Amino acid sequence: MDQDWADPEASPAIFNPTKLDCNQWARAAKSANMTYGCLTTKHHSGFCIWDTKTTTYSVMHSPYKKDVVRQFVNAFRANGLKVMLYYSILDTHHRIRPNSITPADVKMIKAQITELLTNYGPIEALIIDGWDAPWSRISYDEVPFEEIYHLVKSLQPNCVMMDLNGAKYPAEGLFYTDIKTYEMGAGQRVSKDHNTMPALACLPMQKTWFWEKSFPTTPVKDVNKLVNDDIIPLNNVDCNFILNVAPNRDGLFDDNALAALKQIGQLWHHDGPAPKLPTLEAPIISHNLAKNQPSNSSWSDDMNIMDFANDDDFTTSWISNPTVKEPWYEIDFRQPTAFNAIAITEEKPNISKYSLEYYNNGAWKPIYNGENDGRVKINRFNRVTATKVRMHILQSDHQASIAEFGVYNEPEP
Repeated sequence: MDQDWADPEASPAIFNPTKLDCNQWARAAKSANMTYGCLTTKHHSGFCIWDTKTTTYSVMHSPYKKDVVRQFVNAFRANGLKVMLYYSILDTHHRIRPNSITPADVKMIKAQITELLTNYGPIEALIIDGWDAPWSRISYDEVPFEEIYHLVKSLQPNCVMMDLNGAKYPAEGLFYTDIKTYEMGAGQRVSKDHNTMPALACLPMQKTWFWEKSFPTTPVKDVNKLVNDDIIPLNNVDCNFILNVAPNRDGLFDDNALAALKQIGQLWHHDGPAPKLPTLEAPIISHNLAKNQPSNSSWSDDMNIMDFANDDDFTTSWISNPTVKEPWYEIDFRQPTAFNAIAITEEKPNISKYSLEYYNNGAWKPIYNGENDGRVKINRFNRVTATKVRMHILQSDHQASIAEFGVYNEPEP
Protein backbone atom coordinates (compact mmCIF):
# COMPACT_ATOMS: atom_id res chain seq x y z
CA MET A 1 0.00 0.00 0.00
CA ASP A 2 3.11 2.28 -0.14
CA GLN A 3 2.80 3.09 3.59
CA ASP A 4 2.97 1.40 7.00
CA TRP A 5 -0.72 1.06 7.93
CA ALA A 6 -2.53 -0.52 5.00
CA ASP A 7 -6.14 0.19 4.06
CA PRO A 8 -8.07 -2.35 6.19
CA GLU A 9 -10.62 -2.75 3.39
CA ALA A 10 -8.05 -3.39 0.65
CA SER A 11 -8.81 -6.49 -1.38
CA PRO A 12 -6.64 -9.61 -0.89
CA ALA A 13 -6.50 -9.65 -4.69
CA ILE A 14 -3.67 -7.10 -4.64
CA PHE A 15 -1.36 -9.42 -2.66
CA ASN A 16 0.68 -11.42 -5.15
CA PRO A 17 4.45 -11.45 -4.46
CA THR A 18 5.24 -13.83 -7.33
CA LYS A 19 9.01 -14.02 -6.62
CA LEU A 20 8.76 -14.36 -2.84
CA ASP A 21 11.87 -16.14 -1.57
CA CYS A 22 12.28 -16.56 2.19
CA ASN A 23 15.64 -18.21 1.53
CA GLN A 24 16.84 -14.88 0.15
CA TRP A 25 15.74 -13.20 3.40
CA ALA A 26 17.47 -15.85 5.51
CA ARG A 27 20.72 -15.66 3.54
CA ALA A 28 20.65 -11.87 3.86
CA ALA A 29 20.14 -12.15 7.63
CA LYS A 30 23.06 -14.59 7.83
CA SER A 31 25.24 -12.17 5.83
CA ALA A 32 24.67 -9.58 8.59
CA ASN A 33 25.58 -12.16 11.27
CA MET A 34 22.04 -12.13 12.64
CA THR A 35 20.96 -15.10 14.76
CA TYR A 36 17.19 -15.03 14.23
CA GLY A 37 14.44 -13.58 12.10
CA CYS A 38 11.09 -12.12 13.19
CA LEU A 39 8.17 -12.08 10.74
CA THR A 40 5.14 -9.77 10.86
CA THR A 41 2.33 -12.33 10.60
CA LYS A 42 -0.47 -9.75 10.87
CA HIS A 43 -0.18 -5.99 11.15
CA HIS A 44 -2.80 -3.50 12.37
CA SER A 45 -4.92 -3.72 9.22
CA GLY A 46 -5.73 -7.36 9.85
CA PHE A 47 -4.38 -9.22 6.79
CA CYS A 48 -3.03 -12.65 7.83
CA ILE A 49 -0.11 -14.12 5.87
CA TRP A 50 -0.58 -17.69 7.12
CA ASP A 51 -3.13 -20.42 6.47
CA THR A 52 -5.62 -19.32 9.12
CA LYS A 53 -9.03 -20.87 9.67
CA THR A 54 -10.30 -17.76 11.50
CA THR A 55 -10.92 -15.43 8.55
CA THR A 56 -10.97 -15.19 4.77
CA TYR A 57 -8.89 -11.99 5.00
CA SER A 58 -5.69 -13.89 4.44
CA VAL A 59 -2.98 -14.86 2.01
CA MET A 60 -4.83 -18.09 1.20
CA HIS A 61 -7.62 -15.99 -0.36
CA SER A 62 -5.20 -13.91 -2.42
CA PRO A 63 -3.80 -14.80 -5.86
CA TYR A 64 -0.61 -15.96 -4.09
CA LYS A 65 -2.36 -18.73 -2.10
CA LYS A 66 0.74 -19.84 -0.18
CA ASP A 67 1.45 -19.81 3.56
CA VAL A 68 4.23 -17.24 4.06
CA VAL A 69 4.76 -18.13 7.72
CA ARG A 70 5.44 -21.75 6.72
CA GLN A 71 8.00 -20.67 4.13
CA PHE A 72 9.62 -18.28 6.60
CA VAL A 73 10.11 -20.76 9.45
CA ASN A 74 11.35 -23.47 7.06
CA ALA A 75 13.87 -21.18 5.34
CA PHE A 76 15.27 -19.60 8.48
CA ARG A 77 15.64 -22.90 10.33
CA ALA A 78 17.31 -24.44 7.26
CA ASN A 79 19.83 -21.60 7.39
CA GLY A 80 20.57 -22.14 11.08
CA LEU A 81 18.52 -19.19 12.32
CA LYS A 82 15.96 -19.10 15.11
CA VAL A 83 12.44 -17.87 14.41
CA MET A 84 10.28 -15.27 16.12
CA LEU A 85 6.84 -13.99 15.14
CA TYR A 86 5.15 -10.59 15.44
CA TYR A 87 1.35 -10.36 15.86
CA SER A 88 -0.91 -7.31 16.22
CA ILE A 89 -3.82 -7.26 18.67
CA LEU A 90 -5.17 -4.11 17.02
CA ASP A 91 -6.99 -5.25 13.87
CA THR A 92 -8.94 -2.54 12.07
CA HIS A 93 -10.29 -4.88 9.36
CA HIS A 94 -11.98 -7.15 11.89
CA ARG A 95 -13.03 -4.14 14.04
CA ILE A 96 -10.80 -5.19 16.93
CA ARG A 97 -10.19 -1.62 18.02
CA PRO A 98 -10.77 0.68 21.01
CA ASN A 99 -14.17 0.67 22.73
CA SER A 100 -15.56 -2.15 20.60
CA ILE A 101 -13.90 -5.36 21.84
CA THR A 102 -16.31 -8.30 22.08
CA PRO A 103 -15.90 -11.85 23.47
CA ALA A 104 -15.83 -13.03 19.85
CA ASP A 105 -12.84 -10.74 19.20
CA VAL A 106 -10.92 -12.21 22.13
CA LYS A 107 -11.82 -15.70 20.91
CA MET A 108 -10.42 -14.91 17.45
CA ILE A 109 -7.20 -13.48 18.91
CA LYS A 110 -6.71 -16.64 20.96
CA ALA A 111 -7.47 -18.85 17.96
CA GLN A 112 -4.96 -17.02 15.75
CA ILE A 113 -2.21 -17.15 18.39
CA THR A 114 -2.98 -20.84 18.89
CA GLU A 115 -2.51 -21.47 15.16
CA LEU A 116 0.81 -19.62 15.11
CA LEU A 117 2.15 -21.46 18.15
CA THR A 118 0.80 -24.90 17.20
CA ASN A 119 1.39 -25.35 13.47
CA TYR A 120 4.95 -24.10 12.93
CA GLY A 121 7.18 -25.87 15.44
CA PRO A 122 9.16 -24.14 18.21
CA ILE A 123 8.78 -20.35 18.13
CA GLU A 124 11.56 -18.74 20.17
CA ALA A 125 9.64 -15.51 20.83
CA LEU A 126 6.32 -13.82 20.13
CA ILE A 127 6.22 -10.02 19.87
CA ILE A 128 2.73 -8.61 20.32
CA ASP A 129 1.89 -5.07 19.21
CA GLY A 130 -1.18 -2.81 19.26
CA TRP A 131 -2.00 -3.47 22.92
CA ASP A 132 -2.22 -0.89 25.71
CA ALA A 133 -0.42 1.64 23.52
CA PRO A 134 -1.33 5.36 23.33
CA TRP A 135 -2.15 5.00 19.64
CA SER A 136 -4.11 1.73 19.87
CA ARG A 137 -5.91 2.24 23.23
CA ILE A 138 -6.88 -1.43 23.62
CA SER A 139 -6.32 -2.11 27.30
CA TYR A 140 -5.02 -5.21 29.04
CA ASP A 141 -8.53 -5.53 30.48
CA GLU A 142 -10.45 -5.40 27.19
CA VAL A 143 -8.16 -8.11 25.81
CA PRO A 144 -7.08 -9.79 29.05
CA PHE A 145 -3.31 -9.98 29.21
CA GLU A 146 -3.23 -12.71 31.83
CA GLU A 147 -5.36 -15.05 29.68
CA ILE A 148 -3.25 -14.47 26.56
CA TYR A 149 -0.01 -14.91 28.53
CA HIS A 150 -1.19 -18.23 29.99
CA LEU A 151 -2.29 -19.38 26.52
CA VAL A 152 1.15 -18.65 25.04
CA LYS A 153 2.97 -20.43 27.87
CA SER A 154 0.60 -23.41 27.74
CA LEU A 155 1.30 -23.87 24.04
CA GLN A 156 5.03 -23.12 24.11
CA PRO A 157 6.50 -22.75 27.63
CA ASN A 158 9.90 -21.64 26.30
CA CYS A 159 8.50 -18.94 24.01
CA VAL A 160 9.54 -15.48 25.20
CA MET A 161 6.44 -13.27 25.07
CA MET A 162 6.94 -9.55 24.56
CA ASP A 163 4.48 -6.68 24.36
CA LEU A 164 5.95 -3.97 22.15
CA ASN A 165 4.42 -1.28 24.35
CA GLY A 166 6.67 -2.25 27.26
CA ALA A 167 8.34 1.17 27.31
CA LYS A 168 5.18 2.65 28.87
CA TYR A 169 6.28 0.94 32.07
CA PRO A 170 9.37 1.80 34.15
CA ALA A 171 12.63 0.36 32.89
CA GLU A 172 13.40 -1.13 36.30
CA GLY A 173 10.42 -3.51 36.45
CA LEU A 174 8.86 -6.26 34.35
CA PHE A 175 5.23 -5.37 33.65
CA TYR A 176 3.25 -7.36 31.05
CA THR A 177 6.25 -8.72 29.16
CA ASP A 178 8.97 -11.35 29.66
CA ILE A 179 11.70 -8.87 28.69
CA LYS A 180 11.66 -5.10 28.17
CA THR A 181 10.88 -3.80 24.67
CA TYR A 182 11.73 -0.52 22.98
CA GLU A 183 10.42 0.59 19.58
CA MET A 184 13.10 3.10 18.70
CA GLY A 185 11.18 4.40 15.70
CA ALA A 186 8.47 5.56 18.11
CA GLY A 187 10.99 7.41 20.27
CA GLN A 188 11.41 4.68 22.90
CA ARG A 189 14.98 4.33 24.14
CA VAL A 190 16.75 1.84 26.38
CA SER A 191 19.51 3.37 28.49
CA LYS A 192 22.88 2.47 27.01
CA ASP A 193 24.46 3.26 30.38
CA HIS A 194 22.12 2.02 33.10
CA ASN A 195 19.90 -0.73 31.68
CA THR A 196 19.35 -3.52 34.23
CA MET A 197 16.78 -5.67 32.41
CA PRO A 198 17.10 -8.02 29.44
CA ALA A 199 15.64 -6.08 26.55
CA LEU A 200 14.88 -5.87 22.85
CA ALA A 201 14.98 -2.75 20.68
CA CYS A 202 13.98 -2.38 17.04
CA LEU A 203 14.43 0.04 14.17
CA PRO A 204 13.74 -0.10 10.41
CA MET A 205 16.70 -0.07 8.02
CA GLN A 206 14.62 1.98 5.57
CA LYS A 207 12.67 5.10 6.56
CA THR A 208 9.51 3.13 7.40
CA TRP A 209 8.68 -0.44 8.42
CA PHE A 210 6.76 -1.48 5.29
CA TRP A 211 7.98 -1.19 1.72
CA GLU A 212 7.50 2.00 -0.29
CA LYS A 213 8.05 2.55 -4.00
CA SER A 214 10.94 4.94 -3.30
CA PHE A 215 12.97 2.36 -1.38
CA PRO A 216 15.06 0.89 -4.24
CA THR A 217 16.48 4.34 -5.06
CA THR A 218 16.57 5.82 -1.54
CA PRO A 219 19.67 5.23 0.63
CA VAL A 220 19.10 3.03 3.66
CA LYS A 221 20.29 4.07 7.12
CA ASP A 222 24.03 4.56 7.59
CA VAL A 223 25.57 1.14 8.28
CA ASN A 224 28.41 2.45 10.44
CA LYS A 225 25.95 4.31 12.67
CA LEU A 226 23.72 1.24 12.97
CA VAL A 227 26.68 -0.86 14.10
CA ASN A 228 28.43 1.64 16.34
CA ASP A 229 25.47 3.61 17.72
CA ASP A 230 22.92 0.81 18.04
CA ILE A 231 24.04 -2.81 17.74
CA ILE A 232 27.24 -2.71 19.82
CA PRO A 233 26.12 -0.40 22.68
CA LEU A 234 22.73 -2.12 22.95
CA ASN A 235 24.25 -5.59 23.05
CA ASN A 236 26.61 -4.34 25.77
CA VAL A 237 23.60 -3.68 28.05
CA ASP A 238 21.84 -7.01 27.43
CA CYS A 239 19.61 -5.67 24.66
CA ASN A 240 18.89 -7.54 21.43
CA PHE A 241 18.57 -5.42 18.30
CA ILE A 242 16.03 -6.12 15.55
CA LEU A 243 16.79 -4.38 12.26
CA ASN A 244 13.67 -4.38 10.09
CA VAL A 245 14.03 -4.89 6.34
CA ALA A 246 10.89 -4.55 4.21
CA PRO A 247 10.40 -7.03 1.34
CA ASN A 248 9.19 -5.41 -1.87
CA ARG A 249 5.99 -6.24 -3.77
CA ASP A 250 7.71 -9.15 -5.47
CA GLY A 251 8.55 -10.64 -2.07
CA LEU A 252 12.29 -9.90 -2.23
CA PHE A 253 14.74 -7.59 -0.43
CA ASP A 254 15.91 -4.70 -2.61
CA ASP A 255 19.55 -4.64 -3.73
CA ASN A 256 20.48 -1.68 -1.53
CA ALA A 257 19.13 -3.47 1.56
CA LEU A 258 21.04 -6.65 0.65
CA ALA A 259 24.26 -4.67 0.24
CA ALA A 260 23.78 -2.91 3.58
CA LEU A 261 23.17 -6.18 5.43
CA LYS A 262 26.35 -7.62 3.93
CA GLN A 263 28.28 -4.52 5.06
CA ILE A 264 26.97 -4.95 8.60
CA GLY A 265 28.31 -8.51 8.56
CA GLN A 266 31.73 -7.23 7.53
CA LEU A 267 31.78 -4.67 10.35
CA TRP A 268 30.20 -6.69 13.15
CA HIS A 269 29.77 -10.18 14.50
CA HIS A 270 28.54 -11.37 17.86
CA ASP A 271 31.20 -12.69 20.20
CA GLY A 272 29.41 -15.87 21.16
CA PRO A 273 27.22 -16.53 24.19
CA ALA A 274 26.85 -13.52 26.47
CA PRO A 275 27.31 -13.86 30.23
CA LYS A 276 24.30 -15.45 31.90
CA LEU A 277 21.74 -12.89 33.05
CA PRO A 278 20.79 -12.65 36.73
CA THR A 279 17.59 -14.42 37.75
CA LEU A 280 14.64 -12.03 37.61
CA GLU A 281 11.26 -12.12 39.27
CA ALA A 282 8.35 -13.24 37.14
CA PRO A 283 6.64 -10.34 35.33
CA ILE A 284 3.47 -8.73 36.59
CA ILE A 285 0.73 -10.13 34.32
CA SER A 286 -2.61 -9.63 36.12
CA HIS A 287 -5.13 -6.80 36.21
CA ASN A 288 -4.16 -3.76 38.31
CA LEU A 289 -6.82 -3.83 41.02
CA ALA A 290 -5.95 -0.33 42.19
CA LYS A 291 -6.41 1.37 38.82
CA ASN A 292 -8.96 4.20 39.07
CA GLN A 293 -10.27 3.00 42.45
CA PRO A 294 -11.09 5.58 45.15
CA SER A 295 -7.85 6.70 46.79
CA ASN A 296 -6.95 8.75 49.82
CA SER A 297 -3.77 10.21 51.27
CA SER A 298 -2.24 12.54 53.77
CA TRP A 299 -1.96 16.20 52.71
CA SER A 300 -0.95 16.51 49.06
CA ASP A 301 1.21 19.17 47.51
CA ASP A 302 -1.10 21.61 45.66
CA MET A 303 -2.84 19.93 42.69
CA ASN A 304 -0.84 16.67 42.83
CA ILE A 305 -3.59 14.83 44.66
CA MET A 306 -4.10 11.16 45.37
CA ASP A 307 -5.67 9.95 42.10
CA PHE A 308 -2.46 10.72 40.20
CA ALA A 309 -0.94 7.61 41.83
CA ASN A 310 -3.49 5.14 40.46
CA ASP A 311 -4.41 6.61 37.08
CA ASP A 312 -2.36 4.10 35.02
CA ASP A 313 -0.06 6.94 33.95
CA PHE A 314 3.57 6.75 35.03
CA THR A 315 4.20 10.37 33.99
CA THR A 316 1.96 11.79 36.74
CA SER A 317 2.45 11.53 40.52
CA TRP A 318 0.77 12.05 43.85
CA ILE A 319 3.15 14.33 45.76
CA SER A 320 3.10 14.70 49.52
CA ASN A 321 3.07 18.15 51.05
CA PRO A 322 6.61 18.81 52.32
CA THR A 323 5.42 19.58 55.84
CA VAL A 324 4.04 16.06 56.41
CA LYS A 325 6.59 14.00 58.38
CA GLU A 326 5.22 10.50 57.67
CA PRO A 327 2.96 10.60 54.61
CA TRP A 328 0.50 7.83 53.83
CA TYR A 329 -1.38 6.66 50.75
CA GLU A 330 -4.49 4.44 50.59
CA ILE A 331 -6.62 2.54 48.07
CA ASP A 332 -10.26 1.69 48.85
CA PHE A 333 -11.55 -1.35 46.93
CA ARG A 334 -15.10 -0.84 48.32
CA GLN A 335 -15.51 -4.61 48.65
CA PRO A 336 -13.40 -7.57 49.83
CA THR A 337 -10.62 -8.06 47.28
CA ALA A 338 -7.89 -10.70 47.14
CA PHE A 339 -4.32 -9.75 46.19
CA ASN A 340 -0.74 -10.90 46.68
CA ALA A 341 1.47 -8.25 45.10
CA ILE A 342 1.97 -4.49 45.32
CA ALA A 343 4.19 -2.46 42.98
CA ILE A 344 5.15 1.08 43.95
CA THR A 345 6.80 3.18 41.25
CA GLU A 346 8.41 6.59 41.82
CA GLU A 347 9.45 9.18 39.27
CA LYS A 348 12.98 8.85 40.70
CA PRO A 349 14.31 6.68 43.56
CA ASN A 350 13.54 8.52 46.78
CA ILE A 351 11.48 6.54 49.31
CA SER A 352 13.82 4.19 51.18
CA LYS A 353 11.73 2.87 54.10
CA TYR A 354 8.01 2.17 54.20
CA SER A 355 5.34 -0.16 55.49
CA LEU A 356 2.29 -1.75 53.87
CA GLU A 357 -0.88 -2.90 55.58
CA TYR A 358 -4.35 -4.15 54.65
CA TYR A 359 -7.76 -3.54 56.23
CA ASN A 360 -9.81 -6.64 57.06
CA ASN A 361 -12.62 -7.26 59.56
CA GLY A 362 -12.36 -3.78 61.06
CA ALA A 363 -8.59 -3.81 61.68
CA TRP A 364 -5.35 -2.87 59.90
CA LYS A 365 -2.92 -5.79 59.54
CA PRO A 366 0.74 -5.71 58.44
CA ILE A 367 2.06 -6.85 55.06
CA TYR A 368 5.56 -5.37 54.96
CA ASN A 369 7.84 -3.08 56.94
CA GLY A 370 11.34 -2.53 55.67
CA GLU A 371 13.78 -0.82 53.33
CA ASN A 372 13.87 -0.70 49.53
CA ASP A 373 15.56 2.18 47.73
CA GLY A 374 14.75 1.12 44.16
CA ARG A 375 12.62 3.24 41.89
CA VAL A 376 10.27 0.28 41.41
CA LYS A 377 9.43 -1.58 44.63
CA ILE A 378 7.64 -4.88 44.02
CA ASN A 379 6.35 -6.61 47.13
CA ARG A 380 5.03 -10.17 46.85
CA PHE A 381 3.39 -11.94 49.80
CA ASN A 382 0.88 -14.61 50.71
CA ARG A 383 -2.55 -13.76 49.31
CA VAL A 384 -4.72 -11.60 51.58
CA THR A 385 -8.29 -10.32 51.28
CA ALA A 386 -9.03 -6.72 52.19
CA THR A 387 -11.30 -3.76 51.50
CA LYS A 388 -8.40 -1.28 51.74
CA VAL A 389 -4.62 -1.23 51.44
CA ARG A 390 -2.31 1.48 52.77
CA MET A 391 1.33 2.57 52.54
CA HIS A 392 3.14 4.53 55.25
CA ILE A 393 6.26 6.36 54.03
CA LEU A 394 8.73 6.20 56.91
CA GLN A 395 11.82 7.62 55.25
CA SER A 396 12.64 9.48 52.04
CA ASP A 397 15.51 11.68 50.91
CA HIS A 398 13.20 14.53 49.98
CA GLN A 399 9.54 15.26 49.27
CA ALA A 400 7.80 11.89 48.85
CA SER A 401 5.78 11.05 45.74
CA ILE A 402 4.25 8.01 44.04
CA ALA A 403 3.87 7.76 40.26
CA GLU A 404 1.85 4.52 40.38
CA PHE A 405 0.58 2.33 43.20
CA GLY A 406 -0.43 -1.01 41.68
CA VAL A 407 -2.16 -3.92 43.41
CA TYR A 408 -2.31 -7.35 41.78
CA ASN A 409 -3.66 -10.85 42.35
CA GLU A 410 -0.89 -12.73 40.56
CA PRO A 411 -1.10 -16.43 39.67
CA GLU A 412 0.72 -18.80 42.01
CA PRO A 413 4.19 -19.82 40.70
